[in-house]
Amino acid sequence: MTVRTRFAPSPTGRLHLGNVRAAVFNWLFARRHGGTFVLRIEDTDVERNVEGGEAGILQDLRWLGLQWDEGPDIGGPHAPYRQSERARLHDRAVETLVESGWAYPCYCTEEQLEADAETGKEGREVKRYAGRCRHLSPAERAAHAVASGQPPAIRFAVPEGLASVEIEDEVFGSISFPASDIDDFILRRSDRRVTYNFAVVADDVDMEITHVIRGVGHLSNTPKQALLFDALDRPRPVFAHLPTVLGPDGRKLSKREGSAGVAELRARGVPADAVVNYLSLLGWSHPEGREVLGRTELIEAVSLDRVGRADTQMDADKLAWIAHQHVAAEDPAALAAHVAPFLDRAQFPDAAERLEAVVDALHTRLGSYGDINVHLPVLYPEDAALEAVGVELASDAEAQRVLQATAAKLAEAEPWDAEALGQAVRKAGAAVGARGAALFHPVRRALIGSEKGPDLGKILAAIGRNEALRRIKVRT
Repeated sequence: MTVRTRFAPSPTGRLHLGNVRAAVFNWLFARRHGGTFVLRIEDTDVERNVEGGEAGILQDLRWLGLQWDEGPDIGGPHAPYRQSERARLHDRAVETLVESGWAYPCYCTEEQLEADAETGKEGREVKRYAGRCRHLSPAERAAHAVASGQPPAIRFAVPEGLASVEIEDEVFGSISFPASDIDDFILRRSDRRVTYNFAVVADDVDMEITHVIRGVGHLSNTPKQALLFDALDRPRPVFAHLPTVLGPDGRKLSKREGSAGVAELRARGVPADAVVNYLSLLGWSHPEGREVLGRTELIEAVSLDRVGRADTQMDADKLAWIAHQHVAAEDPAALAAHVAPFLDRAQFPDAAERLEAVVDALHTRLGSYGDINVHLPVLYPEDAALEAVGVELASDAEAQRVLQATAAKLAEAEPWDAEALGQAVRKAGAAVGARGAALFHPVRRALIGSEKGPDLGKILAAIGRNEALRRIKVRT
């Protein structure tokens, strides 16, 4: 069996971390098993769709690196991949159920449905269909059709005498849902729009989805969907419901309340690999307890049997820590390419010319690519700060000897890279009998105005030969 998973968002806004977490699990699981990851846009809720919603979703997923194998923009053997374009398929599936006796037309008016409303627990009104149209004869149905003058709704015929619907879930195990809680639900409304539960199953059947991995909020839909798979004479997919993601305030994430968006993290320069890494840990754990993982490592390790049942909570500090680890692990060339779009070239024009050396000096300080401008003042302090330090150095005879020797060695240094420059500073120290703090503190203070900072060789490589010699010579 070829594993086929799907992510089916609605274009009602940009993706937040709660719903994209499901995309991450589906993508990783499909890649783990050499399967297919399908992107399907569920856009039939026209009133809630927002302009540019689909384009934003595609942009967010591409940035995260969750490339789909079939989808609305690239097509595939089960096209179309927008639910609104699949009406013909949905109608065929409805008619199949009607012809096989699993569904029937319903002519009930809103007034009749209101009259049939039952009182449930704690005195609350429950709109439960009473089955008025289920056992109508053909003649009665024909008469209702003429009287109503409009197409009927189509309802699913829940098997009479059914005690419960049994579900096997890869995360929550065996679950039994009382059949008494399931009435003859609508598949297609009188305006010919299909309902969510039916469209999802019809599309999953047509697209041959083998694993339905989604948030536990969908668990309540599962018994109806399971019955639909049975009625369509198709095997149920493997269900796996991921635990709920709560916000830092303990409330459920939503597109409108308390949730960070993927687009927001991208704008801040948080690495996409770090976001995927962090989201994978929301409800799942690595068998060795590791937390900083690359994509290949995640694909090799992901499994549904290590997904927990307890709610999981967003932790901004944990995401920031993971992002910092990913940034720190990047080589300077890759990091420079990622940082470049965020660099304030107007404020730091010299940094743009030696960006790879700059990020090599600062990379352990960066929690995101967007942090670059926050930390560049370490290498490019204000002139006033350097002048103040220069006054102190000018009155320190030992510091002057160190700076003069260092300037001489740096003038001869080749190539101008961190390793060669570090050796040049140490040679200067040996020449005047200075080492440790006596050597490094005066040089670092002359260069950046502080005794503490990045490795001296990396500082020198980042600011360049001319600027380095200028800063040292004006302090001697």
